[in-house]
Amino acid sequence: MDADRYFLIAGVALLLAVVLPTLLHRFAVSPPLVLLLLGVALGLTPIADGLAVDVSDLEGDRVLVEHVTELTVLAALMGVGLAIDRPLHLLRRSSWGRWSQTWRLIGIAMPLCVLAVALLGWAALGLAPATALLLGAVLSPTDPVLASDVQVGGPGSSIAEDQPDAEDPSTVTEAGEVRFSLTSEAGLNDGLAFPFVHLALLVAAGGSLLGGAVEWVAWFVVGKIVIGVAVGVLVGRLLGVAVFRSRRQSLRRAEQGEPLVVLAALLTTYGVVELVHGYGFVAVFACAMALRSAEHRHDYHREMHDVISRLERLLTLLVLLLLGISLSAGLLDQLDWRGVVVAVALTFVVRPVASLVALGVAPRRDPQPGGLTRRSRRAVAFFGVRGVGSLYYVAWATGESDVADAGWLWSTVAFTVALSVVVHGVTSTPVMQRLEDEPAPAPAQS
Repeated sequence: MDADRYFLIAGVALLLAVVLPTLLHRFAVSPPLVLLLLGVALGLTPIADGLAVDVSDLEGDRVLVEHVTELTVLAALMGVGLAIDRPLHLLRRSSWGRWSQTWRLIGIAMPLCVLAVALLGWAALGLAPATALLLGAVLSPTDPVLASDVQVGGPGSSIAEDQPDAEDPSTVTEAGEVRFSLTSEAGLNDGLAFPFVHLALLVAAGGSLLGGAVEWVAWFVVGKIVIGVAVGVLVGRLLGVAVFRSRRQSLRRAEQGEPLVVLAALLTTYGVVELVHGYGFVAVFACAMALRSAEHRHDYHREMHDVISRLERLLTLLVLLLLGISLSAGLLDQLDWRGVVVAVALTFVVRPVASLVALGVAPRRDPQPGGLTRRSRRAVAFFGVRGVGSLYYVAWATGESDVADAGWLWSTVAFTVALSVVVHGVTSTPVMQRLEDEPAPAPAQS
């Protein structure tokens, strides 16, 4: 195939990635959905010959998928961390309360999703215990990459200008709380899915759940998370001091308007924490939050966010096109009714029910920061977008261990991601517009 055609495809697709967000802003179609469908259409033509991903190629295509999705998630996590206007002060109880819906989604809804999918796969669909647990783990995180339509708009987008000295300067609106909930959840749970993936691989290797429970909790749940948070916060704060407050003018890059510092922060944090065996995804999000806490309202944060969001958009373009091409070229060959059941159940039942249960536990009153109305809880529960993070985890897991039914697992995860892109891509714009245009209903009088 003439290489010039590939340049043509890349150019047209990149143009679409640039113009689609503006063109589709008022329509019930998301840019990820259009790009995915474009990939599917290209996969049905001779133009895409040789571009489909062969996930059975453990040393080639699988490694490519792992590293491309890994970098895409990292860029998204850095962007999400910079975009959140609501500070998190680890030593202030009031600050933790303003993030209350995030903790419930992470601490209750996410484990419930893992457990529900694993039980569905094992008890109802006849999967091996390790495969069922791995399926629940890789499908548990919501996605910071494909959920941009329901996330916060960027640094400063929700800051209340009339509260210059407030501990939490972000405005409190119904739509804003929904966006914050989904953004903060996606920023944290991509890294916090790793303990469950490790648990599945331990079971696949013949380990006992009871016998290895202490080691799993001590190291894979607590130790690696603590290392990730510590390294991320340390790197973020050191860079914050350097770029904003250093005595050396050459180091105060914020004054120079040099936003590439954000890439240095991402790569340094991830490299350091992987060397010391912590969770890199957790560290990058923590680094971004710590960097954002330095001079919280400075315009430099928006400049850095613009750079990282452009990188994320380019990588997302590549992932969605390859996914779409692969869907129509054999990636779904091993999909059966069991995989369809898992995808539909997760999208329409498991995630919504688990999140509603979690958000109903000691809810914070609206309209306080961290408070959600009943309809905003339903919106948060529904928009559990599955995406690039799940593709990364299945690629990583199948490379680390000889996973039973790996082909079926790939087909099921790919179908689930595609279903999520379609369902949530069509519904995100009208739902968010309704939340923004219509006032929240008044609370019932007791």
